[in-house]
Amino acid sequence: MHLTTCEAPTMSTSVVTDNPEDMNLQSCGKGDSLASLEDVNTESIANESSEEESACAGEEQINAKAQQAVHTESAATPRPDSLLLPPQRTELSTTRWDGEVKLRMGESGTAAETPVTVNQMFTTVVKRYGNYTALGWKEGEQWKSMTYSEYYKSCRTAAKSFLKLGLERYHGVGILGFNSTEWFIADIGAILAGGLAVGIYTTNSPEACQYVAENCQANILVVENNKQLQKILQIQDKLPHLKAIIQYKDQLKEKKPNLYTWAEFMELGRDEPDAPLDDIISSQKPNQCCTLIYTSGTTGQPKGVMLSHDNLTWTALSTGIDVGLTTADKSQEMVVSYLPLSHIAAQMLDIWIPMNVGGATYFAQPDALKGSLANTLREIRPTAFMGVPRVWEKMQEKMKSIGAKSSTVRRKVASWAKDVGLQTNLNKMEFNGNMTRNPLNYRLAKRLVFKKVRKALGLDRCKMCYTGAAPITKDTLEFFLSLDIPLFELYGMSESSGPHTISLPDAFRLTSCGKVIPGVKTKIFSPDAEGIGEICFWGRHVFMGYLNMPDKTEEAIDAEGWLHSGDLGKHDQNDFLFITGRIKELIITAGGENIPPVPIEDAIKEAVPLISNAMLIGDKRKFLSMLLTIKCQVNGETGIPEDELTPEAVELCRKLGSNSTRVSEIAGGRDRLVSAAIQEGINRVNEKATSNAQRIQKWTVLERDFSIPGGELGPTMKLKRPVVMKMFKDQIENFYKEVVTPSTPNDPLPPK
Repeated sequence: MHLTTCEAPTMSTSVVTDNPEDMNLQSCGKGDSLASLEDVNTESIANESSEEESACAGEEQINAKAQQAVHTESAATPRPDSLLLPPQRTELSTTRWDGEVKLRMGESGTAAETPVTVNQMFTTVVKRYGNYTALGWKEGEQWKSMTYSEYYKSCRTAAKSFLKLGLERYHGVGILGFNSTEWFIADIGAILAGGLAVGIYTTNSPEACQYVAENCQANILVVENNKQLQKILQIQDKLPHLKAIIQYKDQLKEKKPNLYTWAEFMELGRDEPDAPLDDIISSQKPNQCCTLIYTSGTTGQPKGVMLSHDNLTWTALSTGIDVGLTTADKSQEMVVSYLPLSHIAAQMLDIWIPMNVGGATYFAQPDALKGSLANTLREIRPTAFMGVPRVWEKMQEKMKSIGAKSSTVRRKVASWAKDVGLQTNLNKMEFNGNMTRNPLNYRLAKRLVFKKVRKALGLDRCKMCYTGAAPITKDTLEFFLSLDIPLFELYGMSESSGPHTISLPDAFRLTSCGKVIPGVKTKIFSPDAEGIGEICFWGRHVFMGYLNMPDKTEEAIDAEGWLHSGDLGKHDQNDFLFITGRIKELIITAGGENIPPVPIEDAIKEAVPLISNAMLIGDKRKFLSMLLTIKCQVNGETGIPEDELTPEAVELCRKLGSNSTRVSEIAGGRDRLVSAAIQEGINRVNEKATSNAQRIQKWTVLERDFSIPGGELGPTMKLKRPVVMKMFKDQIENFYKEVVTPSTPNDPLPPK
């Protein structure tokens, strides 16, 4: 096994690197596909999986032994003690916060790029694009901005302030709040100061905040406002490592020891000497940890995903190359930041990828997901935009609702244009975006409808619209495709620093997550007869390990260094990756049949547009059942689902002859007309089932929709199945009290 070292510019220390071929990796057999180096931007990156998110394919084998500023040492060459390596298992992973890992270098292309630290990437960008806008935010009705030079200077000041407050090497700086310039500056300032940047979900309870702060031994916590501050004040006595709290928005309601406003905090480091900070920065290596991403804990306690400098800087580089981002001196990229920054998708899309090309990030308002995002998009007109599936679904519902109120002529024109748009884009997809000329009717539809729709959405300059972090239905994909807005799916996980595969205009298939970003590989582990197996990743985006969790780390990274995603998937003949399910979500019936729930849940939502959420039940049970929720209004302040139906749902009820306007009038079978329509939709899905075991036998409509505040959904709107199982235990047990298989005694299922 050859060991290669790579020296980043200005670094006196070596970074250990490695490559899969040097380690006698077993072939993946027919399920293998090796990564293309020739192929976009952003989890929002990621069809989230992990206990969080998840990967794909290409053509050329990536070897290893880096070129350029990377040199190879013979095995016989004496090494200093700092390079004496432990056994292979710990070379590619570590669970120590001060640990170092071997990088999965390639011998050519993107995989062979010289590793750099966050500071090195930032200073390079400042030299090139120092006077370009880096960040933008709104104060009242006025947009303010900060250049890259000002941004870097602020991050250094924050770093010196952290050091003055007593931040110790590799201790956490927890950040709890909505996206803002202060969030970014605190994050990068923590990294420059040698600490670990740690995002904390704003929806976390005080106890959940305590777990994260304890786990990363946080010295400092940065909170947005009094609401978040109160969570920390409740638990601060249980945090022995905590030295200071900083509140970055609003005035402090009361003065307490070691509690600072943002202005006070920044003042601490303003006149501090540079030398101590520079010493810390110069000691940093690309293969050391700088960020912790905590999984949302949908299947247990959150795990601290350790990401290295190289994980962040290299993934930003590779993704930018893949999606064809332009540098600021040619045409500046612009993005809107609104997804939770405690999630890797938002960090990669909002902080690191734009920075790498000198792009500008503009911050949405805190109530973005309650309605104001649409205004921000129209004001900023981003060049790239990432939405989790629920964001796209909400847009779809709103547009349908507005469309339903249009005149007959407008509805007919829109319907014609959508038919043209869908067919033209499906043809483009088949030709990999290489159609010689768009048909006349498409050009006419674009002028009459598509351009106006994009402008109304604020997406008229948007070259690429992404979806990720959770599964999206084919219905929503086709709806936007018909409006000439293809949604490009991303797939990755916290443990892959965000993106692993991305769909592109010239490499796009409906319901596929696309192909791998340059310099990484996918293999399908232990594929079945249909080619479906566990998706595994290789590349420099693979995380270091879970902080202080060696057992969990060994479960995730195998002895050969492949990251096991926990997702099931397959490649088609053109190496497009399709996710078919999640191993831990797989339902194994009492009869031993393996059933992935998501395809059936999506089919029900498509068959019955009134349905908001669907969850399939049946693990270790004799038959399948389902919990359903109805589309309803959501409280703009709290995010809690209300009893009133959405306008679209009311309209659907009217078409069925129902007068229901509230969920409470439908739940539990109270509205016979709606219940009959749901049963008809379920019957249609059941008719397409591949076996009797895959038919839904019983179902119920719940009294309220799932939500983040309710606990049924995670921060990226992913269904928390174990929580829902516990929450609605009584309803589920009722399904299985009698051993009857029909959905209702009077409405037996039709024969298959």
